[in-house]
Amino acid sequence: MKFTSFTAIRFLQFQKSSRSQSFISFVTLIAITGVMLGVASLIIALTILGGFEKELKEKVIGFATHIQVTTYTNQPIKYYQNIEEKLKKEIPQIRSVSAYVAKEGMINYGDVTEGIIIKGMEQVSVESGVKKYLVQGNINFEKIDDRLYGCVIGKKLLNTLGAQLNDTVFVFGLQGHIQTSIAPNVIAFVIRGVYESGMAEYDDIYLFAGIPSVQQLINFEEAVTGFEVMVENVDHSPEISKSIMDVLGYPFNARTLFQLYRNLFTWIELQKQPIPLILGLIIAVAAVNIIGTLLMLVLEKRKQVGILRSLGASAGDIKRIFLMNGTIIAIVGIILGNVFAFSVCWLQLEYQFFSLPSTIYFMKTVPIYFEIENFAIVSLISFVLCIIAAYIPARLASKLDPIKAIRLG
Repeated sequence: MKFTSFTAIRFLQFQKSSRSQSFISFVTLIAITGVMLGVASLIIALTILGGFEKELKEKVIGFATHIQVTTYTNQPIKYYQNIEEKLKKEIPQIRSVSAYVAKEGMINYGDVTEGIIIKGMEQVSVESGVKKYLVQGNINFEKIDDRLYGCVIGKKLLNTLGAQLNDTVFVFGLQGHIQTSIAPNVIAFVIRGVYESGMAEYDDIYLFAGIPSVQQLINFEEAVTGFEVMVENVDHSPEISKSIMDVLGYPFNARTLFQLYRNLFTWIELQKQPIPLILGLIIAVAAVNIIGTLLMLVLEKRKQVGILRSLGASAGDIKRIFLMNGTIIAIVGIILGNVFAFSVCWLQLEYQFFSLPSTIYFMKTVPIYFEIENFAIVSLISFVLCIIAAYIPARLASKLDPIKAIRLG
């Protein structure tokens, strides 16, 4: 072991041999704890924000799509199979195109009647939120008889109605573009599946069924409301949406996920911007604690510094000793901070101690998303700040006059 490293470790005095040395050990532990808490706070905050963004994006994509294509006037779209084939052929970045029918309606079970949105789906993909968050039954939209079909509803809507899996509910549909009667159409649906996403916007009001049943309910004949387009990379959806509008022309309108849910993603971005700055100040405070700790260490060890200088140690050696002290405090604090942050996040991920109101945050528990970049960047910035903080007392120690230091010590 080098002379400077050995002396730096001895200076920190983690052993209790005298009252003053015990005090130095206590102050050192406080400095390490400050670095640990600063690092852990920033990592936990970034991990939770990453979890919010990931969960929101996955849930919104699951129930919406990357790009939604409708008409400016919200008129039904006829001959939609031709449009699907045209989009797939003209734009290679498109992974899938699926037609859908959506309309407001009413659902009745027993004495309970609720307003809902009825959505007819052409196909249910693996990525679909209906399939991903299914908690009971299965997805079966097949026709049972002339006016009886299968459907899937949210768990909150199921509880509101007081219904159970495989019960029959009655759905009243508002008329479509062809007004055939004053009274609304009524179709009976059997609840084949129940999903629970944690997003009240969907769990409370959506009923999912096949396209033919919804077309029959609202008199859409062979028309649909629009198309849900999935692309290879969601980050490229703005450019692809422009290509879709160029291909289809007026009156079609293509809107991306980020346009449909602008408020949600703007909220996430606003949350991410100030938190690194605010929590970064915590690390800065921890770095300032290192300055105070090393200054006290310099005052406590000034006699030893004078003796070392008189024995031939250079000013550079003394500076390296105290820089090494700061480095040890920084490394130990950063490692403990990473371990503490990982432990807290892992426990939340596994046991979900902290819950959230789903009506506000679109999820039931605090989300966690581990990214190695968060741990690496926070650790690197913390280490640099701590070394900069350690340089000030190290430079002061190297300037001590050895004769005065020995006499005053």
